[in-house]
Amino acid sequence: MLAQAAEAIPPTRLGAGVAYEQKFDGHRALLFTPPAPGGQVLIQTRRGSLVQDRFPDLVAAAVEQLPPGLVLDGELLVWDPEAGALSFEALQRRAAARARSAAALAARTPAHFVAFDALQIDGVQTLSLPYSERRRRLEVLFASRALTAPWTLCPMTTDLATARERLESWTDVSGVEGLVIKPLTSKYVPNHRGWSKVRRRDTTEAIIGAVTGTLARPQLLVLGRHDHGGRLRAVGRTVLLRPDAARQVAEHLTAAAPGHPWEGVRFSATWGSRDVLDTTLVHPALVAEVSVDRAVDHGGIFRHPLRFQRLRLDVGPEDVSRFGAGPVAAAG
Repeated sequence: MLAQAAEAIPPTRLGAGVAYEQKFDGHRALLFTPPAPGGQVLIQTRRGSLVQDRFPDLVAAAVEQLPPGLVLDGELLVWDPEAGALSFEALQRRAAARARSAAALAARTPAHFVAFDALQIDGVQTLSLPYSERRRRLEVLFASRALTAPWTLCPMTTDLATARERLESWTDVSGVEGLVIKPLTSKYVPNHRGWSKVRRRDTTEAIIGAVTGTLARPQLLVLGRHDHGGRLRAVGRTVLLRPDAARQVAEHLTAAAPGHPWEGVRFSATWGSRDVLDTTLVHPALVAEVSVDRAVDHGGIFRHPLRFQRLRLDVGPEDVSRFGAGPVAAAG
């Protein structure tokens, strides 16, 4: 079952209860235990790939701690002990690992599974049950088995005030990015967007280093920040500019002079994509204020497109946070 993105926590109808679950920045996955002891534990990604050979630590824990005939829906996360935080980059390395290196990676960066739904328990399918009953059975499973790491029961509340507070405060933690809202009466319908998801968004600044389109009619902005060595590093791109925003930016753009730090650099159309943007380099002196979510690599690259808010003509490139600072608050 999938979630539709929302800008804010959707209003609820009078008398219609909803659950607010914490949204984690990981890989969605289904975990299957075999119907009888001795069978194979399977871990399936959202796209249908089987990746249990890349997560031998989770497989071993499932064999030892989980009952047969179980199907859990949840999020794969990886803890980086050196950083002392959840790491999407470490998760990517583990998801791409070959069997020979999987065990070593598991020892260095252990995986965790945050369970938020139970689709089958004791071999009995639960898809047609309301969310509230599926959640109750999931809680009973965790309590009766005294499950601890690498298994985590996804935090949930039905209180709107608590959900709002968690959206603001819990998302300060690396790897926690928002909420998923689910009607208490909803059945589990595969591939149906019957849930809503809200990511926390912050306002910050970055330097305009390139655009698509032309200087007179920019379409989107490629943004950067200086690292501690003074080199301009790309941090992300915006969504397409609105016509009024494009006109505002065009009034202040200047063509890049020779020696631009991004000469010869190719920019992906989206995070992880092989498609390349057709860009025009500009003089990196303009600062843009943008709205960003919490999905940031430790290196400082925003994985999701940014939303242009306005130009900061009162701020210079030297005032912008350094590369790696993440979604910090905007300058005054």
